[in-house]
Amino acid sequence: MVLDEVINLKKTSIKKQVDTRLKQFKSFQSKPSKEWFSELCFCILTANSKALTAINIQNELGAVGFCDLSEKDLVNTIQKNKHRFHNNKAKYIVEARCHVDIKKKIANQIKEGGKGSGGEMFAREWLVKNIKGIGYKESSHFLRNVGYQNLAILDRHIINLMLDHKLIKDKPKALTKKNYLEIEKKFSKLAQSIKMNCAELDLYMWYIKTGKVLK
Repeated sequence: MVLDEVINLKKTSIKKQVDTRLKQFKSFQSKPSKEWFSELCFCILTANSKALTAINIQNELGAVGFCDLSEKDLVNTIQKNKHRFHNNKAKYIVEARCHVDIKKKIANQIKEGGKGSGGEMFAREWLVKNIKGIGYKESSHFLRNVGYQNLAILDRHIINLMLDHKLIKDKPKALTKKNYLEIEKKFSKLAQSIKMNCAELDLYMWYIKTGKVLK
């Protein structure tokens, strides 16, 4: 059972890696909005692409590059790093620049939606509707990376692991909103059953599939 693997991992050095990563996410609450925007651009890059190359691009560009580089220069940087969909990703990043004040906007959405998962889900809906190039997975990813902990990031690794352990019956052909929310409920119950939040469980499960604790 995957939860047994997670519990066993908490007894190893992986726990320190996971805890460090969670602290990094929480530290975003005191960071400026441009750093949040950089993280949003990172999540735009991860859509249908590898997280590791997106990390490399973010490390190269930083908040200044995401905010100020021309679309052409963004295309060249993304392409140079052998990342997918360089033209579309650069276009989405440029279009998202009207939301450089993303930290304030998310805070407003969280406040309007209420505390806990309710506010986070409300903010996620806003992201899906207002940021071109990201869906429920990437929006959840962004919110997790800036310190929110109650949403599931249902990428292929998590979906496949849940399928392997018969936690879901079938692998959905497409992650519609309905499918996403149904699987997220199951993921959330798994986390609660071992007294974790979704952000923490995600890192352990991602490690089980990839051998890495990335963001």
